[in-house]
Amino acid sequence: MLKVSPLKDETLPLFTALFKAYYAELGCEDDAETVVEDYVVPDLLAGLLRVDVVEDDGAPAGFVIYQRDEIDNDWNFKEGWGDIREIYVHPSFRRKGLGRFLLYTAEMRLDESGTERAYCLPTPSALPFFKACGYADCGEYDEETDCPVYIKPSLKNGCGERKARK
Repeated sequence: MLKVSPLKDETLPLFTALFKAYYAELGCEDDAETVVEDYVVPDLLAGLLRVDVVEDDGAPAGFVIYQRDEIDNDWNFKEGWGDIREIYVHPSFRRKGLGRFLLYTAEMRLDESGTERAYCLPTPSALPFFKACGYADCGEYDEETDCPVYIKPSLKNGCGERKARK
């Protein structure tokens, strides 16, 4: 059974392990534990971002980090928009719809908070996923992250239907 819940003290070690795997997969040189301790958790506690963790039959499977861009936030790229900052599913849980489940959960929570649209800055390998979930290249480019900007103009239409594989 799938369970998505906000990051809490008891799930922090699971999230940290997933975040380390995520950073290793991306080839990031920063220490993932330090990033979690010095940036993610303080921003979460300050209400600047949200973190949801998904478990599959009790096993940590992935996470999504998202926020509504506000003037008070250091990362305020598109004020009033939802920002899907990070989304990760552990390789052993991929191709089961967990990424869509996480993304739809984040979009639903952003929508419930009054956010009407969202964006992401996807890596090249994540482009097919975000396109399948209704995000489109808006022609903008973020120099800091070296990524194109993809937008979803309405959070009302969910993450789209999963296409049958041939």
